[in-house]
Amino acid sequence: MSYSKPNSSEATLTRLRTGKDYCPFSGMCVTCVDGCTGLCEIGRSAYRATEVLYPQPFGGSTSASQKDYPVDFSHLNIMGTAVGAVGIDPDPDVATFPNVNLETAVGADKGIKLRLPIVIPGLGSTDVAKNNWDGLAIGSAISGTILTIGENVCGMDEKSVIENGRVVDSPDMARRVKLFQEWYDGYGAIVVQSNVEDTRLGVLEYVIDKLGVQVVELKWGQGAKDIGGEVKIRNLEKAQMLKKRGYIVLPDPEAPSSVENFYKTFNEFERHSRIGFVDEESFVERVQELRDAGAKYVFLKTGAYRPADLARAIKYSSIAKIDMLTVDGAGGGTGMSPWRMMNEWGVPTIHLAAMTYEYAKRLAERGEYVPDIAIAGGFTLEDHIVKALAMGAPYFKLVGMARSPIAAAMVGKTIGKLIEEENLPKAISAYGNSVEEIFVVVPELKERFGERFKDIPTSAIGVYSYYKRLAQGIRQLMCGARKFALEHLSRDDLASLTKECAEITGVPYIMDLDRDEVEKILG
Repeated sequence: MSYSKPNSSEATLTRLRTGKDYCPFSGMCVTCVDGCTGLCEIGRSAYRATEVLYPQPFGGSTSASQKDYPVDFSHLNIMGTAVGAVGIDPDPDVATFPNVNLETAVGADKGIKLRLPIVIPGLGSTDVAKNNWDGLAIGSAISGTILTIGENVCGMDEKSVIENGRVVDSPDMARRVKLFQEWYDGYGAIVVQSNVEDTRLGVLEYVIDKLGVQVVELKWGQGAKDIGGEVKIRNLEKAQMLKKRGYIVLPDPEAPSSVENFYKTFNEFERHSRIGFVDEESFVERVQELRDAGAKYVFLKTGAYRPADLARAIKYSSIAKIDMLTVDGAGGGTGMSPWRMMNEWGVPTIHLAAMTYEYAKRLAERGEYVPDIAIAGGFTLEDHIVKALAMGAPYFKLVGMARSPIAAAMVGKTIGKLIEEENLPKAISAYGNSVEEIFVVVPELKERFGERFKDIPTSAIGVYSYYKRLAQGIRQLMCGARKFALEHLSRDDLASLTKECAEITGVPYIMDLDRDEVEKILG
């Protein structure tokens, strides 16, 4: 069985000349003929080279793995029951799904309160993040969730002031942080992340000291790739500036051939970040440095690396007593990764989640500190969230999602623009022609914010509305399981639909579930 289709994808705007007839392993047309203009990835690579590595249009879209993994979260089902209620009085007038409590808290002191168990992992210097930041920041803040400013924002900011190799001012970073802070009401948090270049620039020290950021995050990697972040640069002067700031820029923007041929044979440079190298001593020292610099909470994000690296992440986080660890599985991503890497590297999310639970449990059983854990990697809807939190209970506290909140922000932004242009398609104008008529959450936002509502962009309304749907969906599923607060979710709320899933996750096969209790009932 083939789990991925190499050599053609909507993500890279490539296709096969022969359509459905192709070689399953290579992905090539069954007959590759002389005279073809190069429709597939191989063909396009023959004239555009490295440009074809990345999803298109780069920076104006998001993409995630197209690979059909052998086992995923659809192989788990949520179990309901007709007996009892946990976390609420077993009274049909009280134990209703709107009364399911979705508030939670993370951090060693549980000082970061959230209204929903959601974190948006690092969205950094990419255009798709920058162009939708208003919606993501305001939408996250008014929803009471966590939003992470990812890598390279200060380094990419042309207006950053850098003195003696350290950033002392970044208008782009300041704007991103303050936009969340202006709408923050005690729930959620704004987090700033750091990679190798950010550490060299002193980004975390800058945001702690100058912008009042309390939560910072170190980054080992992400689920979509195991190398540094990439972006495209379509300006020669900016590419040259980034090289001077220490980034890897390809091709060399200072080479005479690049200067001469920019916008002739190519129109974009690639900016790459460096990879980091992890060891216990330097990690623990860096965590302490950040606390000494004034960070109230320190997080770590790691990617879909091999099991030994996951063990290192959990063990080192335990030793350093970090506040939250985000584990990002293969299959997710926002589209800034090389396409084949996004599909073919790393540990799939369900396998990584199973390992994370196992390793955390081993530490906990020995009485060692286990940080709160967020699991990420392709999650989008309420059933994913319930399954992930139940599977990792009691260690998994949050679910990380990036691509779906960006989608909600982009849709909200687009609808707002179409309303202004009076150019709504029939599918949307069927609800009306104004913000108040189309977005069903507007009345509650107006009641909550009064005159300030006019400052909420439709992109933020889109994020808030999407989260509202998720919240109700989570409550309905949890009510069916008779669990009325997040802390009561457990692995017992799940069953594996296949024996392979049961073997991987340790969640019982559905035909073996409740066997002892069934025997007692039937007598």
